[in-house]
Amino acid sequence: MGRLDDQVALITGGEGSVGMATARAFIHEGCRVALAGISSDGLAAARRELGDEVALFTRTDVTDPASVKAAVSEAVSRWGRLDVIFSNAGIAGVIAPVASYPDDEFDRVMAVHVRGSFLTCKYSLAAMPDGGRIIINSSVVGLTSDAGISAYATAKHALVGLMRTLAKEVAHRSIRVNTIHPGPIDNDFQHAIEVAATGAPADRAAEVFNEMIPLRRHATPEEIAAAVLFLAGPESSFMTGTTLVVDGGMSV
Repeated sequence: MGRLDDQVALITGGEGSVGMATARAFIHEGCRVALAGISSDGLAAARRELGDEVALFTRTDVTDPASVKAAVSEAVSRWGRLDVIFSNAGIAGVIAPVASYPDDEFDRVMAVHVRGSFLTCKYSLAAMPDGGRIIINSSVVGLTSDAGISAYATAKHALVGLMRTLAKEVAHRSIRVNTIHPGPIDNDFQHAIEVAATGAPADRAAEVFNEMIPLRRHATPEEIAAAVLFLAGPESSFMTGTTLVVDGGMSV
């Protein structure tokens, strides 16, 4: 028996490396998954890999209430409910000091991360039975920060506030709500951030970041997915309102 047998999960940012790694882990544990993503090509690739029997694929703009409602409605129409939500959609934004950070870029980053997670949680709750689980993907910089990342770090900190508020609001229904805080991950999203932050080629930029991580390496998407699976599964049954850090010691 799988840890998520006969359950249904919605994963936003589902076509990205962490979303896909989580989908694979959930499916392996008996779960059916609804992948909501912004990239049509990415969703098509996900569909070719996972197939239609245990997964569905919806192009979704998490900043748009109608789009989020449609993704939830499609999952519920097919499978009747949502047991697990993994709010994972995100963008990096530019790197610039607060004094010169573009106003519209700050708004865009906040919209995807904060508004997107808010809408995903808000419109999923009606489809979630008692005992459901919500996991919101924050970041190591949702607990720390650094120069130049005001939009991204502010958004990731805000997700902790959303999580803690929601955890108290739905505890009477035994719905558990937690954030996960990954450090640098070996994927295109992170490598683009590193190149922008350091101005170095991708391989050298990755080395610079490895030097900041006590374990001296990036996480794999599968390692982050394993932590998400832990929060979705029965082993974490007495955890809610928690910030689970998976950062190789970077925040120590």
